Amino acid sequence: MPALVEGVKSAEGSGLTGRTALVTGGSRGIGRAVAERLGRDGARVGVHYGRDETAAKETVAAIEAAGGSAFAIRAELGVPGDAEALWEAFDREADGLDILVNNAGITGRREPLSGVTPEDFDRVFAVNAKAPFFVTRLALERLRDGGRIVNISTGLTHGAAEPSLIAYSMTKGALDVFTLTLAKELGPRGITVNAVAPGVVDTDMNADWLRGDEEVLRRTAAQSPLGRVGEPRDIADVVAFLASDDSRWVTGQWLDATGGALL
Repeated sequence: MPALVEGVKSAEGSGLTGRTALVTGGSRGIGRAVAERLGRDGARVGVHYGRDETAAKETVAAIEAAGGSAFAIRAELGVPGDAEALWEAFDREADGLDILVNNAGITGRREPLSGVTPEDFDRVFAVNAKAPFFVTRLALERLRDGGRIVNISTGLTHGAAEPSLIAYSMTKGALDVFTLTLAKELGPRGITVNAVAPGVVDTDMNADWLRGDEEVLRRTAAQSPLGRVGEPRDIADVVAFLASDDSRWVTGQWLDATGGALL
């Protein structure tokens, strides 16, 4: 009998029905996979996008075709007033928030320290660090007690240093500290805050160097004991766990989702 009970998955722990989620950068890549997964789990999903309206509408349509509910909101991040514009658009579609996924980000130009200009540095920090900071600050006015915040980090902050992505990695290091500190601040409200750190994932962001070169793909896949590069759904499933009631006793954590590439 104990084995039978242990094998039963709690419906309460897995369902997001009645909850509202916002996924920044939710129209493509990892963000789209996260949005679609949260939609399948029952959440009403706000799909944020910066410029690609077509991709956002396609994501919304995919969620709805699977029986879920979603809406698209536009706000360019990394510019003055970005957080305010995002939440103004959100408030026209939803009343309150339960799950925030800070996914939107850019790598910027691939340059070592000597090649990074002040403009490059400011741009990547504006989108990857400043935007989620102030998006989250305003989210707290809307986020219900017991809510979830998930920040998308990177394996590059924990032992997988890449000189050509030094500024990008620094922005994610800032996000890691943000995760730790915010988890402590919001704990009394029952809100958990965690970071998910992907390794190399086959998305449009990585297409310029990963796709089209079999040798690069082979070497990259070999970094993981599982022998492949990540897929967006690999990350989305980890995020879905952190967004669910199953993760209620997990907060302030940096979850390695690199497929073991850091081993």
